[in-house]
Amino acid sequence: MRQVKIEKITRDAFAPFGEFYEMGNPDGHALCGAIHKFYPDRMTTACSGRLAFSPLVVKKPEAMVITQQEYHVTAEELILPLDDDMILHVAPASAGTPVTDYAKVFFVPKNTLVKLKTAIWHLAPLPANNDTLTTMIILPECIYCNDCTVVDLPEDQQFEIVK
Repeated sequence: MRQVKIEKITRDAFAPFGEFYEMGNPDGHALCGAIHKFYPDRMTTACSGRLAFSPLVVKKPEAMVITQQEYHVTAEELILPLDDDMILHVAPASAGTPVTDYAKVFFVPKNTLVKLKTAIWHLAPLPANNDTLTTMIILPECIYCNDCTVVDLPEDQQFEIVK
């Protein structure tokens, strides 16, 4: 089985898949008051309807073997790890056929908001340290009902995440 190493998320390495911002470590120009600093518009997304904020809790598997992936064609997906660092696997958009030969795996620090571009292959992020990971998933309301293609990977497309 092919192995994919975890790499630290960087702007250049993640750019083909989306963008991210360390919400727990804001920087740059802020609008300041007596007791606050407001860092406006650090990340944006578009939505034609209502956005939904959905907690996701993921257990750490014994082995990080990826056997499924999903994508959305009408929306970007935002993921915010709340209580642990996360391991996020992605692969390029590919018109419905998985391309795991091009999969990348990123270590994403807790409180770092990640935005996946439309049609990027992914699945649930995995806990980096804890037994479980709680994330906030931000997508248009009910997208999981009308725009979520989940594919079982054939054995030759499956891969194991390694450190």
